Amino acid sequence: MKILVSNIGSTSFKFKLFDQADGERVIASGGADRIGHSGSVIKLVLGDKKREESRDFADHGACIRFVMDQLVASGVLADVKALDAVAFKAVMGGECGAVERVDAELLARMERFVPVAPAHNPPYIAAMRMFGEVLGDTPLVACFEPGFHKTNPPRRRLYATPPYWAQDHGVQRYGFHGASHRYIATKMAELAPDAKRLISCHLGGSSSLCAIRDGESIATSMGLSPQSGLPQSSRCGDFDAYGLKMMAAETGRDLDDLLAELGSEAGLAAMSGTSGDMRDIRDGADKGDAKCELTYAVFATAIRDYLGAYLVELGGADAICFTGGIGQHDVELRAAVLDGLKFAGIELHASANANTSEG
Repeated sequence: MKILVSNIGSTSFKFKLFDQADGERVIASGGADRIGHSGSVIKLVLGDKKREESRDFADHGACIRFVMDQLVASGVLADVKALDAVAFKAVMGGECGAVERVDAELLARMERFVPVAPAHNPPYIAAMRMFGEVLGDTPLVACFEPGFHKTNPPRRRLYATPPYWAQDHGVQRYGFHGASHRYIATKMAELAPDAKRLISCHLGGSSSLCAIRDGESIATSMGLSPQSGLPQSSRCGDFDAYGLKMMAAETGRDLDDLLAELGSEAGLAAMSGTSGDMRDIRDGADKGDAKCELTYAVFATAIRDYLGAYLVELGGADAICFTGGIGQHDVELRAAVLDGLKFAGIELHASANANTSEG
């Protein structure tokens, strides 16, 4: 049985192809970044052959079609219908289960939440429909990011809105990046079983923090939409809604137009004047670009704000974990986030921080 696991980020696509007939062996994997932007790099492992090339993709569909063509051309798959199932790390379907079979009803629920996940739900819906058309009755399964956060207590899930907003319309805090935070909880249980209080920092093109106690999420930085919480690559993060009213009054622009700007032309990209990729911001900061230096500081400060809140929520932390492209690779950011926390029993080991390795 061959199962393709697909992970679509706001600017990325990653996949692994498993052959369960051979002990769940990974027979192909890879991914691309900066989708929708220039400078994209795609990496593929097809059987025992590795490839890496620069190739720009206009959207996620173009990237997925390219990957499927390569899987067939390389002989890893006889044809696309040789797939027995496709699993998706999906983003937003409201109060659905953590894992659900993709069908017309589920796609309709995802469509309903497009307004709060405009950068995420459309490419997933398009990919699910594309695979459905090609594969026919082959099972498609969605694993929703908010699923891991269903253990958050009501005091962490509800906004102070009129109750019917949540009861009738689903306006509440859901949280995202659940697959990543769940992995951290599972992996840390193996590596450090005595570490019961974790703060997981998923930092990448899209970022969030999660407070974990005894393997369960009890708080997370994102709310109703992936536009919330920390500043994102091209999304503003937390923002006072009345700023929209003020901007509408002063510019004559409508709500949809302003929200589109906050969701795709704001964030770290707008602040720094770069692509919003942390590698570009770090490069600019290293060269003395004041806008990049400030953007870097704003991002680190936002992380520290949630980190401090979760230290209080957990009564301290047994481990602080960094994951995602930025969390894994940005030595300086990890140092900036953890600077001056000796009072909380947290002291950075500088040489260990500078010599991490991929595992």
